[in-house]
Amino acid sequence: MDPNPKNFPILSYVLTRLNSVNVRNPNPNTTVDDVEQPSLRKSPRWTEDQVELVSRMPDLRHPDLVESMTLAITDVAKTRSILRSLGSRPDHESVDAARTRLLEIDAEIEKIQDSHASEEDKEKAEEECIKTKEKEKQGPRAVIQLESMHESYERLLRDAEERLLGIYGESTNTAREDPLNSEMNNEVVEILKNSLAGNCIEEIQLSGRKLRILPEEFGRVRGLINLNLSNNRLEGIPDSIGNLEHLEVLNLSTNVLSSLPDSIGLLLNLKILNVSGNKLKKLPDSISHCRSLVELDASYNALAYLPTNIGQELVNLQKLLIHLNKLRSLPTSVCEMISLRHLDAHFNELHYLPSAIGKLRNLEILDLSSNFSDLKELPDSFGDLTNLRELDLNNNQIFVLPVRFGHLTKLEKLNVVQNPLVVPPLSVVNNGIKAVREFMNNRLDNIIIKQQEEKKIAEEEAISPLSPVAWLSRSTSWIKNNWAASGGFEDELNTLGRDRFLNQQL
Repeated sequence: MDPNPKNFPILSYVLTRLNSVNVRNPNPNTTVDDVEQPSLRKSPRWTEDQVELVSRMPDLRHPDLVESMTLAITDVAKTRSILRSLGSRPDHESVDAARTRLLEIDAEIEKIQDSHASEEDKEKAEEECIKTKEKEKQGPRAVIQLESMHESYERLLRDAEERLLGIYGESTNTAREDPLNSEMNNEVVEILKNSLAGNCIEEIQLSGRKLRILPEEFGRVRGLINLNLSNNRLEGIPDSIGNLEHLEVLNLSTNVLSSLPDSIGLLLNLKILNVSGNKLKKLPDSISHCRSLVELDASYNALAYLPTNIGQELVNLQKLLIHLNKLRSLPTSVCEMISLRHLDAHFNELHYLPSAIGKLRNLEILDLSSNFSDLKELPDSFGDLTNLRELDLNNNQIFVLPVRFGHLTKLEKLNVVQNPLVVPPLSVVNNGIKAVREFMNNRLDNIIIKQQEEKKIAEEEAISPLSPVAWLSRSTSWIKNNWAASGGFEDELNTLGRDRFLNQQL
């Protein structure tokens, strides 16, 4: 489960340090090595590979650098924790056997379906197959799902190793702070001095500076366009950030932010906002006022929901990354993001999508994978996403694709593995996107034909001579016509005359 030190030396080292922080001393009479002051000789956890690594990269001994690296790999730590609870990676033979068994079960289901002539019998057989075969598919599907998660974890490890290598490179070119000095970085002080002196500063790069605070005076750098504060230890952002009226790019990724100030909604020229890799549980409602936003990355947080009105004003947003959060639903206003081209919501807890999701006509890339047992269906309007090119539905519980799925004529990549799909059957899915599209179009045609036939039958029954409705309608019409032709009741009396005995006085 842990990364191989040969392939991921820095990542393996940092995770080892992370593990040691969480280890409690079982014996109060003994001492535990101080992780903040690692020692090559005293730490029993170090391997020969790590000793060799530190000899090549001596700055790894510095506790501040290790802490900064630890913050940068929170995604790896979270994923590793999940995989540990699920189990080790299955061997290749087990995965192949699981895939083969799933194909066999699907073939059995399809065979039973084809053995019945009428549509009614097919539907009944389909229901029975789902009930009897679904439990049998759970085991093989779990094996394949676990393999897919381990593959994703492997890619995550490679990205993390590259990230850590970059952080180490930055640290070697940057003078470290003296722990006895103020938490405010000298570089920050110098920037503020230059700004107060009247110098125009358009770009500030303070990534990986171990910053803990950002002074309120930062809001006075009025000409700022690009601000990068990623890979620090910031726990909060001052309200004065809203004074940076010309700011277009703001990178706050990989810090320890638990919230964002409401004043962020004053950044009307902001185009790119990256707050990924923090501890955010919600985004401020005011973020919807950032009307110029083109890209918003809020992935790798703890978001339980998005602001209700987030989409009503973000009409220029093209890229929304909200994966690896705890979202159970998306607000209806997301459907108002008419410029959206890329939406990534994988690894959440989504139960459903807004019914009007089809209004996102410019959407090209959609990732809804790994919402596991929560996502079971897609709305009917899904077929209106006619510009969709890539769709990932992997690792969900979807049984049936939307009836107008065949309208997605521009779809080039489709991933629906590890779903209990019945419509279309797996045999069709395995033949590619074109086969899926043809199957769903034929199914839609059959549904339309059936509806037309039912409507025709209903109309014929309504006008049938034997129909009570038709009989009553015809009788009423006959009475009305004859009544009008006779001139009514008064005319009939005048024609016949009055009985003389009625006028006789007693």
